[in-house]
Amino acid sequence: MKRLIATGAVLALLTASCVAEPPVVRIVAHDFFEVSDEVLAAFTAETGIEVTIIRGGDAGLIVNQAALTKGNPVTDILFGVDNTLLSRALDAEIFVRYESFLIPEIPDEFELSPFVTPIDYGDVCINYDRSAFGGELPPPATLEDLTDPRYRGMLVVQDPTISSPGLAFMLATIVRFGESGDYTWLDYWADLRANDVEIAPDWGTAYYGMFSGAGDGDRPIVVSYATSPAAEVIDAEPPIPETSTAVIRDGCYRQIEFAGILVNADHPQNARKFIDFMLSLQFQEDVPGQMFVYPVRPEAELPAWFGERPTDTPPGLAPEVIGANRERWLDEWIEVVLR
Repeated sequence: MKRLIATGAVLALLTASCVAEPPVVRIVAHDFFEVSDEVLAAFTAETGIEVTIIRGGDAGLIVNQAALTKGNPVTDILFGVDNTLLSRALDAEIFVRYESFLIPEIPDEFELSPFVTPIDYGDVCINYDRSAFGGELPPPATLEDLTDPRYRGMLVVQDPTISSPGLAFMLATIVRFGESGDYTWLDYWADLRANDVEIAPDWGTAYYGMFSGAGDGDRPIVVSYATSPAAEVIDAEPPIPETSTAVIRDGCYRQIEFAGILVNADHPQNARKFIDFMLSLQFQEDVPGQMFVYPVRPEAELPAWFGERPTDTPPGLAPEVIGANRERWLDEWIEVVLR
């Protein structure tokens, strides 16, 4: 009898595993995730799977929400966790392990965990509005320049407690100034506060709402991406011959973005197929024109207007170092900058 019960249980499991999933896959992503309609249509034509995308705010918010709903997710995939937030997601155990068959096509430097798949990367850097500088006031050239009274009231940065580029910039200052010595990263932030730095809740508010180079804002210096000036040219209406913004390479921090399959996702097989698709050349070559960052597959071609891939790698911190210190660093940042 026990053998019959065991056999029945095995058959039930095999039957369940063979049941086709409904042809859908749901993705939660940060507000700036984009993919062209024709690329999504190609995935659906190839697999029969319809894609639903839910945008949930900045990367920090969607990772926090995924941790709070662990084991009972409303989507199958989370896209947008980056190397600055990865340890938080891994500690919360929100992802199941999955390694795409296309992982061997990705350089080792982008592979930080078998629980997530690298999709794109970009350098978070200081951008400035060219029209605000010239003559007696040159544009800033270093992180130190941003504390110079000549640039008082010009800088807007994102809140690192909820914004991934904001966190990347905060980490860049830790790399640069350190935690000990005569002048630490907290001294630097105290000087930025004294120089009237503005704190924005997210990248969109900072870049399009407060930065004079991309909207009606009155701040000519902003934390953004090294590729943001190229995006300004391609998005301009009417067309412009050259960008009105520029990048300071000093103090950049490399951000790698990942996708992962959530624990207890309703459509895990479909999720694996979409993760594979995100590493296809078709999706990878769509990345620069949609999200203005670099695809992780080296052979993916870039649009001519996008420029070449960066040849230098900015100094950074290992995810485990970030994970061990991030909450303390954020508490210290809040104490110095917001209180």
